[in-house]
Amino acid sequence: MAKLTFQTDFCKGCGLCVDACPKHLLELAADIINKKGHHPARITDEAACVGCASCAIMCPDCVIRVER
Repeated sequence: MAKLTFQTDFCKGCGLCVDACPKHLLELAADIINKKGHHPARITDEAACVGCASCAIMCPDCVIRVER
């Protein structure tokens, strides 16, 4: 199981990580607005994450950290 950490204050809500996840485990948090005024990304089921790091690779702002 992998552990994902998001720096939500720096996420601009572009959704590239959401599209890159092969297991469709990421979403933009509709109920949260960060200090930049965007809906940050979050994981919906961390136990199902395989740790492929596709999300972190696609993130243009490097706000995702994947620990295997």
